[in-house]
Amino acid sequence: LPRGAEWRTLDATDPAAVRAATRDCDGVVNCLAGDADTIVGSARAIYSAAAAGSPRPRVVHLSSMAVYGTASGTLDERAPLRADLGPYSAAKVAAEAGAMQAADSIILRPGIVYGPGSAWWTDRIARLLLARRLGDLGAAGNGCCNLVHVDDLAAAIIAALRLPAAGTRIYNIAAPGAPSWNDYFARFAAALGLGPVRRIGPIRLAFELRAVGPALKLVELASLLAQRAQSDARPPIRPWLVALCRQALRLDTQAANRDLAPHWTDLDAGLEACARWFHQTRSAQQRHR
Repeated sequence: LPRGAEWRTLDATDPAAVRAATRDCDGVVNCLAGDADTIVGSARAIYSAAAAGSPRPRVVHLSSMAVYGTASGTLDERAPLRADLGPYSAAKVAAEAGAMQAADSIILRPGIVYGPGSAWWTDRIARLLLARRLGDLGAAGNGCCNLVHVDDLAAAIIAALRLPAAGTRIYNIAAPGAPSWNDYFARFAAALGLGPVRRIGPIRLAFELRAVGPALKLVELASLLAQRAQSDARPPIRPWLVALCRQALRLDTQAANRDLAPHWTDLDAGLEACARWFHQTRSAQQRHR
């Protein structure tokens, strides 16, 4: 841990526990993940604790582009929210409702957060590309991939903590010039040293979703229950991922560019760092078997 930092373990859905842990804090960042109940419960606990503080801390709440649901087009922060992508989407909308009532709250709506250490958008995507089960999806992959490097998101959080008090504000967070999902997969595959990606046609994709995916999901769940390592497991392609790859939703980030002045990592440089991390992690796992 950095000098002056300490671990505090608590139930983040318990308002009393959160109040005790955040006492005398100037700022709190809510970046908890989990199921729908955890997302909503932790937001309520954090904002309850913040309201009881004296002085009240600045709270930066990490939401998600999932609050826009199945919407399409270029959307700024004033766009209507939809809870039509399942429990996660609905929980993020509900958590934001609590954040909107806070006196001094910053809500960040990041897009696809990638970077070294990302379980989904780096490790899992890399394994699917390595297995040639993801690639050029044709029309199914022409949606907008609103990427943001994890370092850039961290910088935006720090900038949000430092903003002068001015009520609740909301910011979309995504790097400019978002690629299509097909382009993201092709450029990540190149960074991994895999060469040109394979074309995944509609018949193959349907087979993945209806036959391969459910079977691999059962294997994945069984491995988790048995507490076995997942490093070489064949990950399933989930229907929500394919739906996301089709979605023509582009985040408008003019407000973040104006107020947070974020630094945006070059996509190819970011993917090269992801590829190095992925190969190093796999090599270390293989050495320790």
